[in-house]
Amino acid sequence: MYPEDLRYTREHEWVRDPGEAEGSVRVGITDYAQHALGDIVFVTLPEVGAEVTAGERCGELESTKSVSDLYAPVSGTVVARNTTLDATPEVINSDPYGEGWMIEIKPSDPAQLEQLLNAAEYQALLDSG
Repeated sequence: MYPEDLRYTREHEWVRDPGEAEGSVRVGITDYAQHALGDIVFVTLPEVGAEVTAGERCGELESTKSVSDLYAPVSGTVVARNTTLDATPEVINSDPYGEGWMIEIKPSDPAQLEQLLNAAEYQALLDSG
């Protein structure tokens, strides 16, 4: 149910290495998170060049049900943001692992990626309630 090529946080973000030369990682929220939020109507993301810290708030998602924070899975510099979400945030609901990505971060410490959960560990976290 959760893509094997991703790493996950306990706060329901995913991380993918887009395979680009600069070593950035792409970040979004999991299918579980978008279902829990409901219809997403507004997204606030950090600007390109912003410094983010692992585990700290770096954005916000507003849905018809509630407002939820987006947390940085790794520390580093934001090198891209998905500007499509400014006009069509609902893409997160329809394609959370594809076009619904949110930001790309160039990690200041790539070793932090190893501390994230793999797909089986994330599924076990969800199963444990």
